[in-house]
Amino acid sequence: MRVEVSAGDNRSVTSPDVHAEEPDLASLGALLADRSRAAICLALLDGRAWTASEVARLAGVAPSTATSHLNRLVAGGLLAQERRGRHRHVRLADPGIAEMIEALAARAPRRLVPVRSLTAARRHRAVGFARVCYDHLGGSLAVAMTDAMTARGLLSWESGPALTASGAAWLSGVGIADRAAGAAGRPHVRTCLDWTEQRPHLAGAVAAALFHRALEASWLVPGDGSRVVRLTDQGREAFRRHLGLADEVLTTG
Repeated sequence: MRVEVSAGDNRSVTSPDVHAEEPDLASLGALLADRSRAAICLALLDGRAWTASEVARLAGVAPSTATSHLNRLVAGGLLAQERRGRHRHVRLADPGIAEMIEALAARAPRRLVPVRSLTAARRHRAVGFARVCYDHLGGSLAVAMTDAMTARGLLSWESGPALTASGAAWLSGVGIADRAAGAAGRPHVRTCLDWTEQRPHLAGAVAAALFHRALEASWLVPGDGSRVVRLTDQGREAFRRHLGLADEVLTTG
């Protein structure tokens, strides 16, 4: 219904057919207020589509409970779903949702969680060091790469992150200039606030191209069933050669 109100008309509008729109932040907050749903969204930051049973295992809940959570997240627009045969696969709805989840995680208060095994302790360190952030790299390694690109004059921060002429030449030398172009045909650079480091790491088409180049060259290899990626010996040498990264930032500790 279209409502027209003349100037100076301050009478109350009481018709039930008259509505105005405003953001429902409370509804969005309610979707993430449950720890299992929040864990699902964090796990799906790897950009892949997962089955409901895989999501249940990742979130540590029963399959029926995971299904209920997934239905709410899909209905709320945070997740998208697709059918592959008899199985339903879910993923984050789009890159903007991934960016929002990462930013919220960076600003969320910290809580202590029990670490009951050496394997769990190693995984927590590995997540902080190098992980998939939708279509690019996150973690301390990604922050170190961003810092190194800035120090070498490949990135400029005068009006937000932007690739310099030296940076464009560097992309050509690495062999990813074409893939680093955004929708307008120019190298697209933005940042994410890294939730483990509390500092920005590189995102956008340039970061995605760098990440996929690292995977193709086996500088980075995916971890088993998680967002973690492992840095290989070839990767350590490549990052030393291309960005001058020091040994202390090329280890999980």
